[in-house]
Amino acid sequence: MTKWDYDGPVLEIENLSISFFTRAGEIPAVMDFSCTVQPGEAMGLVGESGCGKSTVALGVMQDLGVNGRIVGGSIKFKGRDLGQMTSEELRDIRGSEIAMIYQEPMASLNPAMKIGKQLMEVPMIHEGVSKDAAWKMALEVVEAVRLPDPERMLRSYPHQLSGGQQQRIVIAMALMSKPSLLILDEPTTALDVTVEAGIVDLVKDLGEKFGTSMLFISHNLGLVLETCDRLCVMYSGEAVETGSIADVFDKMRHPYTQGLFRSIPLPGADKNARPLIAIPGNFPLPHERPPGCNFGPRCDYFEAGRCDAQAIPMDTVPDADRHETRCLRWQEIDWAAKPEGAVESEGATSGDVVLKVDGLRKYYEVAANKMFGGGELRVVKANETVSFEAKEGETLAIVGESGCGKSTLAKVLLGLETATDGEVVLGNKPIGDTEIERRDVKTISDVQMVFQNPFDTLNPSHTIGNQIVRVLEKFGIGETVAEREQKMLELLDLVKLPRAFATRKPRQLSGGQKQRIGIARAFAGTPKVVVADEPVSALDVSVQAAVTQLLTDIQNENRTTMLFISHDLSIVRYLADRVLVMYLGHVVEIGTTEQVFAPPYHPYTEALLSAVPIADTRVEKKRIVLEGDIPSAMNPPSGCPFQTRCRWKSEVPGDLCETEVPPMRDLAAGHQVKCHLAQEILDRMEPVIEIHAAE
Repeated sequence: MTKWDYDGPVLEIENLSISFFTRAGEIPAVMDFSCTVQPGEAMGLVGESGCGKSTVALGVMQDLGVNGRIVGGSIKFKGRDLGQMTSEELRDIRGSEIAMIYQEPMASLNPAMKIGKQLMEVPMIHEGVSKDAAWKMALEVVEAVRLPDPERMLRSYPHQLSGGQQQRIVIAMALMSKPSLLILDEPTTALDVTVEAGIVDLVKDLGEKFGTSMLFISHNLGLVLETCDRLCVMYSGEAVETGSIADVFDKMRHPYTQGLFRSIPLPGADKNARPLIAIPGNFPLPHERPPGCNFGPRCDYFEAGRCDAQAIPMDTVPDADRHETRCLRWQEIDWAAKPEGAVESEGATSGDVVLKVDGLRKYYEVAANKMFGGGELRVVKANETVSFEAKEGETLAIVGESGCGKSTLAKVLLGLETATDGEVVLGNKPIGDTEIERRDVKTISDVQMVFQNPFDTLNPSHTIGNQIVRVLEKFGIGETVAEREQKMLELLDLVKLPRAFATRKPRQLSGGQKQRIGIARAFAGTPKVVVADEPVSALDVSVQAAVTQLLTDIQNENRTTMLFISHDLSIVRYLADRVLVMYLGHVVEIGTTEQVFAPPYHPYTEALLSAVPIADTRVEKKRIVLEGDIPSAMNPPSGCPFQTRCRWKSEVPGDLCETEVPPMRDLAAGHQVKCHLAQEILDRMEPVIEIHAAE
């Protein structure tokens, strides 16, 4: 099929309804959904997990599986109804006219086939071009997605590429036939923030270069702001608000949109003075949707007898660019009013030093050919002379890209690994060379962890109550079974879960509820230090706000020291008292949150800050996209660990950056950087993030 010209919208979705048919009956996944994407326009689809974003995308691809069916409305691509096309016509369109990029790049790549062959297949199948022409096209598109050494890339297998490189290859594959519509389903969720920034820039540039229209699915409002012209907010299978980025971000007219923005840490949010406000209640399951407005049970503006009386249609907001809302009361609500429900707190004042890490090194020896046990031993330098102190009641954030040594540091603190060199002191007790099997019960209960994925930390066969009681038993808390049962119920109160959950199994809980159980277990033995490893990154934004606030409240109450490991600098700015920045096993900057987020910066911190997507139209950021990938800890660069990617390197005379590891130096009280840059150059640094007054 040859591509056809059409001067109207690229994509028109009108009153679309999609259901899945199971043994339990019909489950409506998408209802009365409409949106239009014009040529060259990027449309963002946002909302919590389960709201129907991906179902809409699969509907456009006509790939709903055996159980899924479009039960109402239509999807038109360039004026033609996709639902009326034959399977042969659809096969011709997919990949050539409409392409889709998924969240997990390896799901789209064949692990047994070289990259070049996979890319060449697209034009050879869709356009019938020769092998030589296809190779040339593949080279061009790999260059277009800014991958180094395109020839080597084409001759590599997928496993030989990093996650960011794999995602660029998937984007290259989608662009091989210059599609008119590109659907991106959470394309950067699994990637580091610096890699994400490069992918976002790439997608925007390619959209402009090829004139491609885009449907960008994301739960990250900051990313949507940076990539899209318009957005559609979805809730429980329906579009609840749609309009231009400026209209929806600055003049929102739906309570759910307002709730989303209040639950994310925008500039100005403060965990004590201006805490986040979580959306109350839970997301309704498809068979539990309420009458009338789906958002009614969670809405601050709900009016009984009116909001639940009938199905609510989309209403046009005048004096705006195609701005619509699914709310009966949008004209009556004072959208500028300050939120109620945010409870200010005093916050915990930091006390004495609880944890001291001094000159910590953690090296691993691995065989060069581990699979067959041969070859020389190579050393992986996971942590290199890490030093810091953490005080009672404070939150110290540890940030950096994957592979920088954050999780290795956490393992040493927990006793899952032992230090190769240096000291780890808890209170006045050295614990760095004591593995967990040799630690006493008190030490184990004093250093606890909240994991990233709550699903992996709970036993599916046991009730929630039993799992918490078992922890209390291990820690010797409570003399009798009855005392432990009572303490378990108090822990459920502490994490704001109903006591009835004690008899439930993990499968009966949502992701946010499971993470609360993880927090209850971590705080069961009243620990001195809690290591929180990306504790909210797997959760929806509204649930993130609730869990983040919960951690803060419990910490303030118990005066616990929290080490908060994260790549999300927005939440770090909101939550942390001090920040430690790691790169390739080294601490490259440490200071209070205010010091680290304001110039002068370590060049790596500067790049990290510039990569953070912020969902605020007032924010202007410097774009500093890091070139290249993080080097291997098995073969780190000589001299400064960051010198291979540093944009300031030319400001340092001679080859100092390449030959000498910089010393840790004081910039101000409590603020240190590991950098060779002269003081006058550091003083010249400008802010990466600036906030302009609203117009």
